[in-house]
Amino acid sequence: LSSARFIVLVAILGLAAATTVYAAAAGIREVASEATGVPALFLNLFTLGADQVPAFYALVGFLAPLLGIAFGFDAVNGERSEGTLPRLLAQPIHRDDVINGKFAAGLTVIGLMLVALALLVAGVGILRLGVVPTGSEIVRIMLWLAVSVVYVGFWLAFATLCSVVMRRAATSALVAIGVWLALTLFGALLVNLVAGTLAPTPTGGTDSEILRSEQFRETIARLSPTTLYQEATVVLLNPNVRSLGAILPQQADRAIASLLPLEQSLLLVWPQVVALVALTVVSFAAAYIVFMRQEVRA
Repeated sequence: LSSARFIVLVAILGLAAATTVYAAAAGIREVASEATGVPALFLNLFTLGADQVPAFYALVGFLAPLLGIAFGFDAVNGERSEGTLPRLLAQPIHRDDVINGKFAAGLTVIGLMLVALALLVAGVGILRLGVVPTGSEIVRIMLWLAVSVVYVGFWLAFATLCSVVMRRAATSALVAIGVWLALTLFGALLVNLVAGTLAPTPTGGTDSEILRSEQFRETIARLSPTTLYQEATVVLLNPNVRSLGAILPQQADRAIASLLPLEQSLLLVWPQVVALVALTVVSFAAAYIVFMRQEVRA
């Protein structure tokens, strides 16, 4: 806990907390004074920003992968470069306990940091703004935190895989951060390029043709864990969202203007959550298999 990495992570957590509290306080003061009795008002603490300050969920979605990468990029090759890995494996422990313990410990610490940040933002709403959460809102926030931990788990597992495969910690960090940048900052551009090449939107096409083209683009986008997490976040923290993806205008006209029950929100994001879990399991399984088959020399 006294390492430089942990201190940096705590500093990032404090910066994120300060930014989010500022955004939430500025936004909710205006909303609470004008929207007394509005359903799911407490969730606005997590979805509203102020001016150019991002909302809480956007901040977490951006910073959380970096936390996972920071804990995993040198999980194995760091021990190898310092010469401590052979001595560690010489102890009376199972070999898989090393990689399992590093993954579990990193994910636990990051999960606690996310929970602390969420509690801080919630405390601002309760103490300063007088906004009290309902039972459904508490469950939604808890489910969103669980999904966030799974999302961080993917990046932690991927960074651990890079640490196992690559000999140098700097190389594994560059690869992990490069993939994160490609998916987070340039993901939409890459998806549009691929979708525009394979299934371009027809000029002057019918609504059905345009819808099929848009659905294909969404399918390509959902290959990214970032898109899966963003969709799950929007549905869980905003009960006004009743569907994901493109729909026809006549379908939107038939929609009933009401909050989506928690059960229906879970059904809507269940595929995204399962896909995130699957990506995390596959990434960690690959790291596990490669580590177990590697030869470790003293």
